[in-house]
Amino acid sequence: MAPLNQHFRILNTDPESAARCGLLSTPHGQVLTPAFMPVGTQGTVKSLTPDTVKALGAEMILCNTYHLYLRPGHQLIASLGGLHSFMNWGGPILTDSGGFQVYSLGKLRKITPEGAIFQSHIDGSRHRLTPELAIEIQEALGSDIMMCLDECTPYPATFSEAEASLSLTLSWAERSRKARADSSPQALYGIVQGGMYPDLRKRAVEAIAAMNFDGCALGGVSVGEPKALMEQIVAETTPLLPADRPHYLMGVGTPEDIVKAVDCGIDLFDCVMPTRCARHGLLFTNTEKVVIKNARYRKDNGPLDSECDCYTCRNFSRAYLRHLYVAGEILAMTLNTLHNIRYYMRLMEQIRDAIGCGQYAAFKSRFLKDRQRVET
Repeated sequence: MAPLNQHFRILNTDPESAARCGLLSTPHGQVLTPAFMPVGTQGTVKSLTPDTVKALGAEMILCNTYHLYLRPGHQLIASLGGLHSFMNWGGPILTDSGGFQVYSLGKLRKITPEGAIFQSHIDGSRHRLTPELAIEIQEALGSDIMMCLDECTPYPATFSEAEASLSLTLSWAERSRKARADSSPQALYGIVQGGMYPDLRKRAVEAIAAMNFDGCALGGVSVGEPKALMEQIVAETTPLLPADRPHYLMGVGTPEDIVKAVDCGIDLFDCVMPTRCARHGLLFTNTEKVVIKNARYRKDNGPLDSECDCYTCRNFSRAYLRHLYVAGEILAMTLNTLHNIRYYMRLMEQIRDAIGCGQYAAFKSRFLKDRQRVET
């Protein structure tokens, strides 16, 4: 494999945990870590313009290989200048491999050693996604960070089922590595699978590390397992990852999940939670759980979150936000999403500040206590 294409430098470490701040350099700019990537599944963070996403503090976003392959097609995007130009986003982009989306198709897909055979959720057409095609698609899109095709191990799974799944993922990782063009400026991250079995996770880390990927991701968590088990897998696996590479926890998660995972040494996160919750009227604050459609906000003239500096909180009341949501107005989706994304960006800023000051343990304890009060 070609030498590392992108540089990752650790800036600060926390004296009482594995938490760390870093600087990730990519062809489209630098990213301060720990970082949360808003999800732009189909080339857009739903209901927000790219300029708005940037203004909220997001430095890198995630886009979806599976969806962009099916519509409008990676070749079309390439012919129009690549994904950055196509969606007018000047910052870094990470593209997932499509493995999780294929996993989510259930009976519409079949896994073989060669790759995944699936039916499109759009029109029922049949496709075969191989490790080589996943790399071809991502190279055509021109993302800054590409992911290897993997098989997401379901939960529950027996040891033998998880072992067989891991073997397939490692085989696909090697094929992905060989498929990547030597001249490509794009980074390629390997994915650690292994289900809920520490021995398999350790085996996966050793194999992925030996392949010299630009970064390492933990996949196959938050797939239905108990929260405590997910936290255990992350806590036990993350310290095994190569210390000089970015550590990416895929598809996680809640604010509490992020704070706990940073403590273990995770650098990158993505999740649909802030945007999906916004569309369903669930808004994040550190003081209360806000379900904006509730009648209690009908006459509430106060801001959504008095501690938040976002456009929504500075300009509109809870009563107005409730009115928009109940009325089904499009603006409700925009204002709600704007706030939730900014909440996550502010959380990452606070995390980086706490690590930089050597106070992450205190921050974590205080934050989790506050969130527990919110949820009870």
